[in-house]
Amino acid sequence: MSMIAVFIGRLFIALIFIVSGINKLIHVNDTTALINAAELPGWLAVPTGLFELVAGICIALGIHTRLFSILLAGFVLVTILFFHRDFTNPEQAMAAMKNLAIAGGLLCLFGYGNTRWSYDALRRKRRDEIAAHEAELRAARAEGRAEAVDAPVVVKRPWWRR
Repeated sequence: MSMIAVFIGRLFIALIFIVSGINKLIHVNDTTALINAAELPGWLAVPTGLFELVAGICIALGIHTRLFSILLAGFVLVTILFFHRDFTNPEQAMAAMKNLAIAGGLLCLFGYGNTRWSYDALRRKRRDEIAAHEAELRAARAEGRAEAVDAPVVVKRPWWRR
C-alpha cells in the first residue's frame, strides 16, 4: 500500500513541474518579465521551462528519480530566495511555504529513491539479474576447474613407445 502512495505522490509532484514548465514555455514573454523583475537575466526563461518540463517527466517515469528530485528541491528552494522573499506579504509567505512543502516532498522522494513502477526499479532489477547470472557463471567455471584438477591425468604415449 505504501508503494502505491509513493507512486501517486511521485506523479503529483511531477505534475506540478510538467504543468509549470509547459506554462513557462508557452508564455515565454510573461516568464521573462517575471525573471527580469527578480533582477535575473531574462534569457533564463526557456532553460527554466525546459528544466522543469524534463525533470517533471523524468520523475513521473521514474528516470533518475533521485538525481532530479534533489535538483528540483534545490531549484524550488532557490526560487524562494529570488521570488518569494517578502515574508511580510501574506501571498509571498504562503508561496514560500508551498515551495518549502514541495521541497520536502522532493527530499522524501530522494530518500525513497528507486521505487516500484519506475524505470530506475526496472533497471536495478535487470542489473541484479545480470549480476546473479554472472555469479552463477563464475561458480560453474570454478567448479569446472576443480573437477579438472581432481580428474585422473591420462598420459598418452606416442605410438613408437608403446
